[in-house]
Amino acid sequence: MTEQASRPFLYVVVCAAGVARDVGTLITAAQERGWEVGVIATPLALRFLDTAAVEAQTGRPIRSAWRLPGDPRPFPDPDAVVVAPATFNTLNKWAAGISDTLALGTLCEAYGLGVPIAVLPCVNEALAAHPAYRAGLERLSGMGVRFADPYAGNAGEGGTHPAFGWERVLELLPPRM
Repeated sequence: MTEQASRPFLYVVVCAAGVARDVGTLITAAQERGWEVGVIATPLALRFLDTAAVEAQTGRPIRSAWRLPGDPRPFPDPDAVVVAPATFNTLNKWAAGISDTLALGTLCEAYGLGVPIAVLPCVNEALAAHPAYRAGLERLSGMGVRFADPYAGNAGEGGTHPAFGWERVLELLPPRM
């Protein structure tokens, strides 16, 4: 077995938020912790990513659409899944069991398979106040999904959020298999 094949496999689900452009930070942190990484992006998230850079970093294509029957599987089964950044839309659809994109289908299926899932939300305060969002977080938490605060820490100059804490989501995963 090669070193790459013997490492646990982490799916990184990326949603359409401005910080998604920096997902390489998360990929690097995961790889340094011994994970092999494959990225699944929502269709809109592709607009935020430097796809060539992400594919070079992971050594795999970014997945965004279902493969056709008979097409080879580009990723092995996941040992864990991280959703970062996780948007209002994706979190609400996932909590409702909606599977209209590969990213959402993957999340719904990972839960059913018992795969550990950790989430780093990227939702503004106005959307986070919506009752559907709060109910969705409760439902997902009840399913065993773990959440980290990407903006924990002191506010920056002018009251801005601290930098998006990509690594925090990795701390929620079980020890590497």
